[in-house]
Amino acid sequence: MNFRYTRRRFMATTAASVAALSLPTGSLAQANSQVQTLRATRRTLDINGRAATAYGLENALGAQGLILEPGERFNVRLENALDVETIIHWHGQIPPNAQDGVPNAPLPALRSGEAREFDFAPVAGTHWMHSHFPVQEMQLLAAPLIVRSAEDQAADRQEVVLILQDFSFTSPDELMSNMDHGGGHGTMDHSAMGHGSGDGMMSKIMGKIMGGDHAAMSGTGEMPGMQGMEMDLNDIDFDAYLANDRTLADPEVVKVEKGGRVRLRIINAAAATVFWIDTGSIEGRLVAVDGHAVEPRAGRRFGFAMGQRLDIELDLPSAEGAWPILALREGARERTGLILATPSGQISRIGDLGDEATPAFDYDLAQESSLRATEALSLREATGGGMLMLGGTMSPYRWTINDRTWGDHVPIQVRSGERVELMFHNMSMMAHPMHLHGHVFQVVGIGGQGIGAPRRINGATRDTVHVPPMSMVTVAFDAGEAARWMLHCHHMPHLMTGMMTELDVTA
Repeated sequence: MNFRYTRRRFMATTAASVAALSLPTGSLAQANSQVQTLRATRRTLDINGRAATAYGLENALGAQGLILEPGERFNVRLENALDVETIIHWHGQIPPNAQDGVPNAPLPALRSGEAREFDFAPVAGTHWMHSHFPVQEMQLLAAPLIVRSAEDQAADRQEVVLILQDFSFTSPDELMSNMDHGGGHGTMDHSAMGHGSGDGMMSKIMGKIMGGDHAAMSGTGEMPGMQGMEMDLNDIDFDAYLANDRTLADPEVVKVEKGGRVRLRIINAAAATVFWIDTGSIEGRLVAVDGHAVEPRAGRRFGFAMGQRLDIELDLPSAEGAWPILALREGARERTGLILATPSGQISRIGDLGDEATPAFDYDLAQESSLRATEALSLREATGGGMLMLGGTMSPYRWTINDRTWGDHVPIQVRSGERVELMFHNMSMMAHPMHLHGHVFQVVGIGGQGIGAPRRINGATRDTVHVPPMSMVTVAFDAGEAARWMLHCHHMPHLMTGMMTELDVTA
């Protein structure tokens, strides 16, 4: 097999840890017929000088992830080389329901040593793939899934993939067993947070967010008076925060050209960590979220929750230099990232702790409200859907949809082809990134604004939407294949305690 390695093709200088730079040559017909191999396997990482055992998704060259060229089908043989059963979900894709990658919905997980083939037309953009067993995702069984478009192929720019993950040397089972207890490893004390309280401050928050009053929000995205609730942002302190499997003690250095253009494809594959992306001295342009184009939005700091993706374009200075791209942990000082550097650029050491904690992400939904899809969903009356109440408590550690957990859930009933609107109403004091399988949706309402045609918001097209505490977000889509599709929170400990339901699409 031959491979192309040119500056403007794809990640020509990015580490082999991401997708192995595998860009097959040949005709489109050959690309469409070629079966690619992915192996779920164990691997060993060096995390700050300590050996760590983790899972991984290896391609045919032994590196992590998969890249598809324009017009190429998702034609993949998935092999389970683990000693446990597994199944991989193709996050952001719309495969036939039988290939969606959820255990026993409808196909069983792959047993150890078993293989299964998948074949469908992929959705272009920055996507990813991960185990749909939460404990396995927490052990890094995830990787990039990049589907390039014809526009990507023609563009004069370098592409760099950055996948972010959180890692603990403590097993997921032990982390979860400590969740109900204040203090101690892997936990934080939420006992004074007033979950479910109806005090005056909660009433103010409700009134401002539900009524769409953003004027009183701070420029950092925090509600006045909420500074005492930062501990609700992170309920696990992980041992490391990884960027392409590395920490800032030994970051990846991506070689770039003076004056070149770079497109960052950034994936939040963390189990329970929201990040801000900080582009430092270079102003970036946010051009896509969750793999779908938005009208460009300039800035140096953009946030995203678990399961979401950001595509950011940068125009590099014409001089030699090095430019860190940092991921800052929400509500804390920890950070990770990589460095873009010209061949003669001087690279300085960067500590893994910032000078101060970063603020909460998008409490006022200011970023989400500012995003506009380049292709708006057609105006059409919604005949299906409803409100989903997101709730939960830290003790006992239990997170719910409509006050129910998985197994006791009531599926959302819709018909294939009908316009559906779902309002996520978060009444808990933690944010929830809500992910719908088998569909993409458009954000059409923030709080009480933009609900009902023709006043709806032309928001971003997504598959995962961040719903902050005490807020409402409404999404719209046209129901797809008649099947049962998962709808769940992408915060893994929340999912593990049952924060999942189904969209039951009938013919």
